[in-house]
Amino acid sequence: MRKNYVMTPGPVPISNEVLIEHGKPLMHHRSPEFSKIFAELTEKLKKFMQTENDVFVLTASGTGAMEAAVTNTFCTGDKVLVASVGNFGERFKKMSKTFGLEVIALDYEWGKPVNPEDIKKALDQDPDIKGVMIQHSETSTGVLNDIEAVGKIVKDYPAVLIVDAISGIGASELKVDEWNLDIVCGGSQKAISAPSGAAFISVSAKAWQMIEKSDIPRFYFCLLAAKKSADKNPPQTPWTPGISIIVAMNKALDMFFEEGREKVYERHRVNALAVQSACEKLGLEMLVTDPESRGVSVTSIKVPENIDGKLLTKTMRVKYGVTIAGGQGKLTGLIFRIGHLGYVGIFDVITALSALEFALKEQGWKFELGISVTEAQKVFFENNYME
Repeated sequence: MRKNYVMTPGPVPISNEVLIEHGKPLMHHRSPEFSKIFAELTEKLKKFMQTENDVFVLTASGTGAMEAAVTNTFCTGDKVLVASVGNFGERFKKMSKTFGLEVIALDYEWGKPVNPEDIKKALDQDPDIKGVMIQHSETSTGVLNDIEAVGKIVKDYPAVLIVDAISGIGASELKVDEWNLDIVCGGSQKAISAPSGAAFISVSAKAWQMIEKSDIPRFYFCLLAAKKSADKNPPQTPWTPGISIIVAMNKALDMFFEEGREKVYERHRVNALAVQSACEKLGLEMLVTDPESRGVSVTSIKVPENIDGKLLTKTMRVKYGVTIAGGQGKLTGLIFRIGHLGYVGIFDVITALSALEFALKEQGWKFELGISVTEAQKVFFENNYME
């Protein structure tokens, strides 16, 4: 019997402890038992996000939180600045246009980070911009934006700052309050290491001022409705939530805090470094060329000439039981992505690299078998991984 591994940037592997919680008998969402868990989860999410702002849980993927940020905050025709460094920046642009906003696009080469000074210039040039949208860790490329620097800039303008932190928060530093982030979106299936299907979103006082004036139609993702229900005693959700997912998230956050924030960040950093160093030993080229701009959630690797990228990921999944991700949007077939996010440890990384070597060998890529595993082991030892 073959064991399967998930090494994508979401969904991610889930611990047995969280799976047990997820599999417990269902409870009613208006019961005292669930209300207690829901209240606990909300407070844990605030701690996780490092914020005193309101935090809400939505039954949706992370994209649901992105849509809630767009539909709740603006009025039809408002101008928004979208800094795009990949496929999910493009998603913010598409959403904004869908709901009648005027998009000012600040586009970068995929694999390059945002220059915060470009955002300042855009805000200075057009005082009518009502919002700035940006990705923390761009899942489609693996690039990490300097959100702290962007937050310092936007706080001095009327515009609100909306951050898609879905694949970044919990894996690398992001301080919602200290960095002046108005709306931050996250998802259960990323660094929290819980089942997919729940999103969460934080809302600042500055953002609430705009939400109260918004005229874009919404219903299921209405944050005013979410706040009204959350303010009840005991707190509730306006609609039936993903009960089992919330129970699992509650346990997963306990495990995050038990491990310790800094240890979690360090584990992600070392896993990422091991994958990146190992792939470079194989003669592969990183999409994000600047090591300082590489995130720790996912590594994007360029598909070499004479290698079929789609066949590579299929071989790893079907023959060797290791699922990685291909490219998205205009990078489809041009890169593959190895996730090292959430409940991922040293031997998950080594297994994924072994499968990658086998799949590359089958297509004739020239290298010394085992070289990537040896490099990864070296990185783990040099960084005191097991201490």
